[in-house]
Amino acid sequence: MKQFIQFGENVEGYNIPVLNEREIRASAGILFLLLFISLMMIINGNNFILIKYSIILFLTDFLIRVFINPKFSPTLILGRLIVGNQTPEYVGARQKRFAWYIGIVLAATMFFLMVILNTYSIISGLICLVCLIFLFFESAFGICLGCKLYPLFFKEKVQYCPGEVCERKDRQEIQKITKGQLLIIAGFAAYVFILTFLFNDHMKLMPHDLFGNTETVENINQ
Repeated sequence: MKQFIQFGENVEGYNIPVLNEREIRASAGILFLLLFISLMMIINGNNFILIKYSIILFLTDFLIRVFINPKFSPTLILGRLIVGNQTPEYVGARQKRFAWYIGIVLAATMFFLMVILNTYSIISGLICLVCLIFLFFESAFGICLGCKLYPLFFKEKVQYCPGEVCERKDRQEIQKITKGQLLIIAGFAAYVFILTFLFNDHMKLMPHDLFGNTETVENINQ
């Protein structure tokens, strides 16, 4: 029973329970895609069905992770299937559990507002946005925003962070950013602004059928 209900794995060479960050990132990507599609359905079709199911699945998955065992989480199992051939990157389980508690609070609030009460508001919209940001940073950059808050509530030092950011003191030469690179970023931002300013009216035009079909996208939608 103890092995069934536990948080983290005991891996040789690590003095605390750990989790595989690669599986977590894959899982975050799956959940991000699900919530993003749900959001697009709301924006484009005022359809709330998928977001309600997504909230239930999200909450259930995180409850399993935190209160039973992460290795029984459906999305983490899918993540393991996807990245199973990659070398594991072990991270401390303690800070991940704290981050997932935050996820449970957000999901439970959404569940109450949107599934139980069947409402929508600026509150549910902001919570959904926060969830998307957390999931995107985890899946795209390997940055656990919830884990960043862990030291604010607990005194013990965080161990085994993704990319060894807890232990790293100096960046390697390949990681350093020069003034020239910063200027490139600034120039690219200016380039985007100029493109938008000059071509915005043209970009708004409805595309026509490449093969000459007279039935336009607009007619189809009607």
